[in-house]
Amino acid sequence: MRDVLKTEELDIPSNVEVTIKSRVITVKGPRGTLTKNVRHVDMDIQLVKGKTSKVSLAVWQGGRKHVACLRTIRSLINNMVIGVTKGFQYKMRAVYAHFPINCIIQESGHAIEIRNFLGEKTVRHVGMLDGVVVSESKAQKDELVLEGNDIDNVSQSAASIQGVCRVRNKDIRKFLDGIYVSDRGTILVDN
Repeated sequence: MRDVLKTEELDIPSNVEVTIKSRVITVKGPRGTLTKNVRHVDMDIQLVKGKTSKVSLAVWQGGRKHVACLRTIRSLINNMVIGVTKGFQYKMRAVYAHFPINCIIQESGHAIEIRNFLGEKTVRHVGMLDGVVVSESKAQKDELVLEGNDIDNVSQSAASIQGVCRVRNKDIRKFLDGIYVSDRGTILVDN
């Protein structure tokens, strides 16, 4: 059944500036600027200015899947707001039974080189996506910290590192070696 009108609203913090022009959303904050193009989704997106800024999303005559896009775009804008205010941080741990995995950070944190995975001589290179910086954790041994403003880029960079260390041609119940995401959150912690 089609709904005549379904709406969602999202409050914008005072230190964040949102501009919307023909379904291209730009969010500026203390940590930088993020832009997303959502022209593929047919919906009304408006910035409502008052005492507090709000983003209003509306779908007219939408079916079930079309209405589901409301929460998706609302979450996407919310993640952009969190990214430009707090930033996103993923922590990854190198897990190995016998051969220690060597992670060498290159290009001042914009690429990583993985050596000695399962004792193999193959060198694995993973480049970080735009705005993502990888570093070694000072508190924990064999831990990598990925930081950036765009959650899509940070999580995809973490997935690329995990994917390049996938065990092939062996029983994965026995060979648990790899680099896995151990923690994810924001860079700036809520007070």
